[in-house]
Amino acid sequence: MEIVYNGEMDKRACKEVLGRVIPQLVKEDPEIVYLDADLMSCIGTLKGTRDVADRAINCGIAEANMIGVACGLASAGFKPIVHTFGPFASRRCFDQVFLSAGYAKNDITIIGTDPGVMAAMNGGTHMPFEDMALYNTIPGATIIDVTDPTLLESAIRQCVNRPGVKYIRVGRKQYAKVYAEGSEVPIGKATVLREGGDAAVFASGIMVHEAMKAADILAAEGTQISVLDMFSVKPLDEEAVVEFARKTGAVVVAENHNRHGGLYASVAQVLCERCPVPAACVAVEDEFGEVGPQGYLQERFGLTADHVVRQVKAVLARKG
Repeated sequence: MEIVYNGEMDKRACKEVLGRVIPQLVKEDPEIVYLDADLMSCIGTLKGTRDVADRAINCGIAEANMIGVACGLASAGFKPIVHTFGPFASRRCFDQVFLSAGYAKNDITIIGTDPGVMAAMNGGTHMPFEDMALYNTIPGATIIDVTDPTLLESAIRQCVNRPGVKYIRVGRKQYAKVYAEGSEVPIGKATVLREGGDAAVFASGIMVHEAMKAADILAAEGTQISVLDMFSVKPLDEEAVVEFARKTGAVVVAENHNRHGGLYASVAQVLCERCPVPAACVAVEDEFGEVGPQGYLQERFGLTADHVVRQVKAVLARKG
């Protein structure tokens, strides 16, 4: 794995990666089946799956039924990859995922696109601030909050052969480039992007970029922070949490999600049980979403580098 972060955006949009990798996996492995809720054109898979149409199924706008179909295929030995928008991949079909996949031990990979503020102009109805919280309650589930296109491809390839319920949340557009193309980024391990002894910021998804920008702002003021990519929200790298909490004595968690039930809740639980230190979060505060461009929404819900800087200063003030 090679880290290449320099603040620039990756030239590839994540929908381009999905449009290439999903058809490729279906063609490589006869046991992989791809199901979508009438959104193949939205993630670019429509053209690439035409010659494997028997294993690329448009289930229509019927997400709960799609999960049932996927679980039936899994019980017959197939490896389903399922896609729809984040809110419909989580709260709309949660009972089917919990029972037919999780409880029944059917292994499926679920991709939920445009999580949190990345839903942008689709508005509050399409803005899942609670998707990770829901999946966090499923025993043995895997939750990935994608950092960049390279990690997306690595995560999908790992998840198709990983047991249990796997949930990958990812925007369709561009992310800041963090990992070199072709890098393997192992699930369950945090990536240390920057080291500093004053505080640690554990970030996931689009908030990794914001945390790195915040680190530059703070460094110019004489404060050095560690930044870790916690893309693997579950299983969480608890040892990394404890290690950097002990090293720095102050923690901030940054996520494009509600503060309840997501990365912050998981990190806070580890800190309470193993290493109590001052902690705070940069996350959505118990609110519903709304319509707007992503930049506006990040400001509106406090998901920017400036908000990370403020929270770092707040925990440092409590550090003693």
